[in-house]
Amino acid sequence: MPDHSRRVYDSILELLSGEDNPTPLVRINKILAPTRATFYGKLEWYNPFGAVKDRIADNLVRDAEERGTLGEVTKLVEPTSGNTGLGLTMIANAKGYSLLSPLSTMIPLEKRAVLRFFGADLIELEDTLCPAPGAPEGAIAKAMETAEDPEFHMLNQYENEANPQSHYLTTGPEIWRQTEGKVTHFVAALGTCGTVTGTGRFLKEKNPNIKVIAVHPEEGHDIPGVRSIRQLKQTKLFRPEEYDQLVEVTNREAYDLCLRLNREESIIAGPSSGLALVGAQKVVGDDDGVVVVMFPDSIFKYASSVMRHFPEIYENAAGASESGPPMWVEDLIESSRNERDTIEIAEAARLREANETVFIDVRAKDEYAAMHVAGAMSVPTQDLTTAKNLPESRETPIVTVCNRGNLSIQGMLLLRSVGYTNVRSMNDGTIGWNDQGLPTENGS
Repeated sequence: MPDHSRRVYDSILELLSGEDNPTPLVRINKILAPTRATFYGKLEWYNPFGAVKDRIADNLVRDAEERGTLGEVTKLVEPTSGNTGLGLTMIANAKGYSLLSPLSTMIPLEKRAVLRFFGADLIELEDTLCPAPGAPEGAIAKAMETAEDPEFHMLNQYENEANPQSHYLTTGPEIWRQTEGKVTHFVAALGTCGTVTGTGRFLKEKNPNIKVIAVHPEEGHDIPGVRSIRQLKQTKLFRPEEYDQLVEVTNREAYDLCLRLNREESIIAGPSSGLALVGAQKVVGDDDGVVVVMFPDSIFKYASSVMRHFPEIYENAAGASESGPPMWVEDLIESSRNERDTIEIAEAARLREANETVFIDVRAKDEYAAMHVAGAMSVPTQDLTTAKNLPESRETPIVTVCNRGNLSIQGMLLLRSVGYTNVRSMNDGTIGWNDQGLPTENGS
């Protein structure tokens, strides 16, 4: 057994968290409004590979080994929004497995770079920040397709009960012991939902009066690793009947409190920690109690994200815009993910049926030829400002379309820049359109 009192270990895996080796609880002292409650952040970057997802990664592999489902397989495949992949890669390294990970190009470059450095083999796709179950061209579908090869095994953090079980076995017992059973509220952001589901179950078994608070971002958010309500409805481990309250937090609220955590509390928390803490404060208010808030990982993986949200900090920094578009352009794109500038699939389908709008597919020609919204015209983004086949009237209603609703925002902004006044980008793109059984075509 590892000797945690001396902090000397025979293997890095002995450093994984548990009741006898908990991640720290640190009191939040300065940045919250005065309240009778005491708030603690649970600092999950003290896990050996830097994030709360180390718990899940360890239990997914352990469970597969104990059940015998891995057998002779040494190749793992798992879609990820970053942290699970990081933990899985390092556990795979320690145990002699390899990891192939399909993921979104929207995941911060820092995470993708470190995944490669750790040894993961990546397949980068145009997908949402958190992979969407059921998307035919998304990271989850790619992983499932790969897992059909008998040389690979998919652990599937999005459906595997070993995910919440990891928190039932570790996070819940840690919090109960650390607070001496005095915890009154447990708060966590929603991604795969393993943290809030597993920890909540354990704590409520100890005391059914403990409030389990689940926090989610607004639609069109830019916070890696968490899911909006619409995205959560696609997640099998989302169990709202087990939570006492769901709370929505905006991008701005989350990033602003993240900045304050770092600058005023000297707690190096990432944006999902800010998200969870905002949600905790909204719910607890002036109630009495001991509030434990999960802080999933540190700020160091999110430099590109915070540069978008706080451009004023970096505008004079050397190298701040040496690659990619200027930060203000990225910020413009992110701020366009709103109800005014985008359109949901149902409304777009109604407009198409009524022949009241022009659909412009802004992807490359080969992607358009493979599958597109029936009747959509092809104008790749690089051609939008010079194309001769665009509608003559600048007031024509236009919907821009891509795979997932990311590139189409750029298309919408480009069309507005040349005078088109009634342009919106379709959320969830061609993939979402096809998922809903709406008409598509192929060919050029």
